[in-house]
Amino acid sequence: MASASGLVYHPPRCFRPRNLAPFRFSRSGFFSLEWNPAKASIRCCAMESGVERDGVGASHSKPRLSRLVGMGSKLVGCGSAVPKLLVSNDDLAQIVETSDEWISVRTGIHNRRVLTGNETLNGLAVDAAKGALDMAQVDADDVDLVIMCTSTPEDLFGGGARVQSDLGCKNAWAFDITAACSGFVVGLITATRFIKGGGYQNILVIGADALSRYVDWTDRGTCILFGDAAGAVLVQACSGDEDGMLGFDLHSDGQGQRHLNAIAKDEENKLTSNTNGALVFPPRKSSYSCIQMNGKEVFRFAVRCVPQSIEAALEDAGLTSSSIDWLLLHQANQRIIDAVATRLQIPSEKVVSNLANYGNTSAASIPLALDEAVRGGKVKIGDTIAAAGFGAGLTWGSTIIRWG
Repeated sequence: MASASGLVYHPPRCFRPRNLAPFRFSRSGFFSLEWNPAKASIRCCAMESGVERDGVGASHSKPRLSRLVGMGSKLVGCGSAVPKLLVSNDDLAQIVETSDEWISVRTGIHNRRVLTGNETLNGLAVDAAKGALDMAQVDADDVDLVIMCTSTPEDLFGGGARVQSDLGCKNAWAFDITAACSGFVVGLITATRFIKGGGYQNILVIGADALSRYVDWTDRGTCILFGDAAGAVLVQACSGDEDGMLGFDLHSDGQGQRHLNAIAKDEENKLTSNTNGALVFPPRKSSYSCIQMNGKEVFRFAVRCVPQSIEAALEDAGLTSSSIDWLLLHQANQRIIDAVATRLQIPSEKVVSNLANYGNTSAASIPLALDEAVRGGKVKIGDTIAAAGFGAGLTWGSTIIRWG
């Protein structure tokens, strides 16, 4: 099959094309399929085979529906979960030289939640995802993909597949995204691309982090900032005229890594040598350092780059800041949130913030705040939200979305 440009498309053996519409090139330079509900579909033969096996690696329990490419995306459910233990500023003042006033004036934070006892990050992620599924009225069997956005997985190899299993999403696959405080925005945009280009129907995007595990509790510059939490949304395919992903913008700059990181380091034990001087294995074990942050530089980066990114996403959406119903930023510091709102001329009553109660929960902060705003009646169906994540990497990005 050849397009007007001369490119030839060879369908993979796994896929059976059925009455595909012709390719067309968008203004961005990427080609896409013109979607027609009566014609455009791609069916995966592996999902039609009906073969079932028991045990680990068992195939899907039921056949998939046809995949329609070129679909829009809408957010139809959200959920969140936080640990039971609340740590106040006064509690921190008992272990490090600080005070409630010192912390709240500089950050806007009063409390944060920390994992303790038998609580796990995967458990929080599962609870948050269940909340999103319940709100969306979607069964776990109908989920096609689980995207776990975390930089602090329970397992070095990632937690997405375990969360997918614990949820009972037996027809889904899963993977992890590591982008720290930008992770949820990256995951959300990724989900919409799987729907538009891959024909997926229902995708869970989970943001979950437990940065308390990597905090130096003797460093008042960082230990006061972070808390643990999970948040999730259910992204669902819809027709193009209902598309809730209006625009987005993404960036990264590795030169800024020195300002915010938690780098792998070797333990200090000495390697011994054998009689001929060659090093003896095994090599030294590695672990991660506590979070290292240059607060002033991160602040400057955020107040400069985040407004620019939101403006770019608004331009991509064909909108202006006056079209925004809600500004929802990564909850890192209230002074950053206020500075970005001022730059974009968005009044404080349109800014979503729950930073005071939870601190910086990294990839969980945006979906956690969104869930509270939706369930609290602030964000309503049809509202336009400008969301932005920013942090380690350095990475940052924005998206303009319509709720519901």
